[in-house]
Amino acid sequence: MTQPWTSDHVKRVLDELASDIQITHFSESTATSQLAAEQIGCELGQIAKSILFMVDGQPVLVIASGDQRIDDRKLAARFDVSRKRVRTATADECLAITGYLPGGVPPFGHKTPDLTRFVDQSLGRYALVYAAAGSSTSIMPVAYERLVHLAGGQVADFAKDNGTGDAQA
Repeated sequence: MTQPWTSDHVKRVLDELASDIQITHFSESTATSQLAAEQIGCELGQIAKSILFMVDGQPVLVIASGDQRIDDRKLAARFDVSRKRVRTATADECLAITGYLPGGVPPFGHKTPDLTRFVDQSLGRYALVYAAAGSSTSIMPVAYERLVHLAGGQVADFAKDNGTGDAQA
């Protein structure tokens, strides 16, 4: 198995694109949105989680708010495929495509440079969000608008609706 990239790689990318963004390292895991929010002391929704999906065999990265779930129906509709053609990537696929393991995938600086990326609009509720920075113990704060720019992501609505018009956690 290929060795995953680390926060050192993310730091090199930041040195080129946004040298003012600093990576914070924690002694405890930040691999899930809940753990990250607890370590940082922020709202769960401020965590920008990067989830790799395989849509009809093609990788698609969705950067979403930590308090939201992604609706595979909406993702399927965006690509005009059946919901059965959408699944979360395996850890091995995530590593091969992004260079990182799940729980540490940053929103940019991936092994596959032309990776399709979307930023879920639910993150836009916050001026400042926190994204993984290459490992399960590293985080970087970034302004929402800057995240959209750095990720090269298209803003879209992929949050799951709970039937009342509110997105669910």
